[in-house]
Amino acid sequence: MAALPAKLGVVVTAPLVLLARAVDPPLRWWQRMAGQGGMAAVFLLPNLAIFGVFVLFPLALNFVYSTTAGTDILLQGRSFVGGAQYARLLECRDYLDPLTCREDTFWTAAANTLVFVVLQVTMMVVVSTITALILNREIRARGFFRAVFFFPVLLSPVVVGLIWRWILQRQGLLNLVMVSLGLEPEVWLNDRTYAFAATIGVSVWAHMGFYTLILLAGLQAIPKDLYEAAEMDGTRPARVFWRITLPLLGPNLAVVLVLALIRGVQIFDEVYVLTGGGPGTSTLYLTQYIYEVGFASVLRNPGLAAAASILMGLVLVVLTLCQLWLSRRGEAKGAK
Repeated sequence: MAALPAKLGVVVTAPLVLLARAVDPPLRWWQRMAGQGGMAAVFLLPNLAIFGVFVLFPLALNFVYSTTAGTDILLQGRSFVGGAQYARLLECRDYLDPLTCREDTFWTAAANTLVFVVLQVTMMVVVSTITALILNREIRARGFFRAVFFFPVLLSPVVVGLIWRWILQRQGLLNLVMVSLGLEPEVWLNDRTYAFAATIGVSVWAHMGFYTLILLAGLQAIPKDLYEAAEMDGTRPARVFWRITLPLLGPNLAVVLVLALIRGVQIFDEVYVLTGGGPGTSTLYLTQYIYEVGFASVLRNPGLAAAASILMGLVLVVLTLCQLWLSRRGEAKGAK
């Protein structure tokens, strides 16, 4: 009976063994001809091919679309216009007043996105840092609370939007609680200020668990000897945080800041389900503008949407590079 599992293992692995023996001679020949670097290229080639097909090719195609005009999706039915789509987006008498721009909706979405990113990323970093500091302490049921804070990350953005829409709608859970307490119900999602604040709060709630996990890993990597030495010297907790925790947590904070910045600029799913960009254009962000102009509008303009996405991507790349440069500069100063 003991030999039966071994025989089954031989039968199952036999095809794999035959395949390995078949590819071994050509791989050995290639290693002799190309060397170790050539072997690395062989194993990297499938990943590079997938990256090229699903990332580089769509980027190039998107740029081609941005130089064409028309409502047809296929390139054969579109006319070449060069940089006319970019000029249309950037045509403004006063860039601080979106209503003076030819594409005022684009600039309204850009202004909304800018304010959203500043507020949301700041709140995300602060809340995630505080949560990580708390969850890093020796508290009761620490594992349970870590799972609770990370759970929203596992939810689909559409599910997140539907949950909070059910809570914040006119006859939703929040108004039910307010009425039970003798308060007047509010129309949360029909008020511009409340709706904008709701998009920030829901986004932070949905994604903070991921950034908390990154910061928690950074906190656990800090040597405990430093804290023990600070405690023996009688250093105040606030000074320990500013002098030990925050500098050593800097690389993790830089990662969180860059990822939150990218995610904030690309916000779409949960906001589209929660508010649909309303009321009016108060929660219309760039990604939704690109989607509506390129696909959802009756007079769709894929070229204009492609040009807007190219501009958004360039701004995002510049912001990311600036943030990485600042973080590396801070690390260099800390090393000195």
